[in-house]
Amino acid sequence: MAPRIHRSSRAAGALVGSAVGDALGAPFEFGPPGAFSARFPRPARGSRTEMCGGGSSGRAPGEFTDDTQMALLVATSLLERGGLDEADLFDRFRTWAAAGPPDIGNQTSAVLGSGRSWDVAAAEHVARSGHAAGNGSLMRTTPAAIRFAREGRDATMDAARRISALTHGEPSAGEGCAVFHELVRVALDGGDPLAAVPAALDAVAPEHRDRWAAVLAPDWAPSMATEPNGAVWPTLGQAVWALRQGGGVEAVLRRVVDLGGDTDTVAAVTGGLAGAVYGMGGIPVRWASAVHGRVPGHGDRVWRLADLQQLAAALDGGAQQSYDPGVIPRIGPREVLPGIWAGNLDGARHSDEDFAVISLCRLGEPFPHPVHRMAYLADSEANADVEAVLADVLDDMAALRAEGHRLLVHCHGGASRTGLVLRGWLVRQEGMSVQEATAHVAQRWEHLGLWNDSFTAALQRLDGATREDR
Repeated sequence: MAPRIHRSSRAAGALVGSAVGDALGAPFEFGPPGAFSARFPRPARGSRTEMCGGGSSGRAPGEFTDDTQMALLVATSLLERGGLDEADLFDRFRTWAAAGPPDIGNQTSAVLGSGRSWDVAAAEHVARSGHAAGNGSLMRTTPAAIRFAREGRDATMDAARRISALTHGEPSAGEGCAVFHELVRVALDGGDPLAAVPAALDAVAPEHRDRWAAVLAPDWAPSMATEPNGAVWPTLGQAVWALRQGGGVEAVLRRVVDLGGDTDTVAAVTGGLAGAVYGMGGIPVRWASAVHGRVPGHGDRVWRLADLQQLAAALDGGAQQSYDPGVIPRIGPREVLPGIWAGNLDGARHSDEDFAVISLCRLGEPFPHPVHRMAYLADSEANADVEAVLADVLDDMAALRAEGHRLLVHCHGGASRTGLVLRGWLVRQEGMSVQEATAHVAQRWEHLGLWNDSFTAALQRLDGATREDR
């Protein structure tokens, strides 16, 4: 757990982490346990990553599924209506379902296609079928968990139950969403959601408490599940179990996708919780950069990483940032180190498309480059995990160079963050000291910016760790 992580990073991590988990797990949906680790026994950092696409719906690498599509509908309704408007949200769901999303769940499809109004459709479905405790309301609730977190435990758990009840008439599903909301609330506040499980269970309706307590117990394991993980209980149970094992977002998501079954949904739920704990900087750059998708029935917009980050900030009530800098004078690209070019935002945006681009600032419109990594670094003292993000970027760069790619590193001005990575490369790959690396880059890149002391401190720590590994 990292309490120094800024709340805005946690909120972005929750929303992006959920979408990342969804896209990562989708190709393995309904597959056997162990399929993920069999295909990817080690991190795939080159041009072909674990965001492999395919699966039953033939999705592109990084393309999210119905889980994130519905989550985006929850988010946009909450923002555009200024809060929870159940009738509006149900109408959005119904329009989406009518557009024929290929992987809509049977229960959700039946409720939304019933022709009944928002306040009776789900209840009538469970009365007829007796089955309504699927994980389809849990998979989409991360945006609402972010939106209501600032209002406290009772408000966020109540909102979770109400949103769940639109399609899932079984109260157990709503109680699971309520617990998830509370755990995310604690994580966004910088607390430990695992330590908050007992208090969250105290707020669960008494008739459902024992069953939820069983799957959220510290000694529970996926092998103890009494239903497949398409049900709500093992889905949240597996997410909390995976988080308990530790290791960061990458390890946690690998762990749950490797369980098999309903991999996209379990990973979406897990990614939302893990992202809130570890922050945006804890999500592997190669995964976050690839996430994208459309929402059927709601226009042709393609949602990408920057859109999700903006959406998370809006849900959390934070300041909105513009990612469109307009036209700025181009700097670069210029080869600064062997095989590694540098530039500023427009220098990179308009560069040859055979570059593998490493972006260190947020972007507006995506670049056309087929190989593109987008890291999450602020040029300020606000980064709690500079060295972790830097190490992730440098590992990706090394893999891409090994494949023969020309690398183009840039930030908005091509100065401070670009210089951090260029210097980090020399420290990590060439064994230079920070002072030597800084002098080397300064001689070849006159735009180098050295005003961010936290970056130099991170390089010092990287230097120390690199020397210990030799």
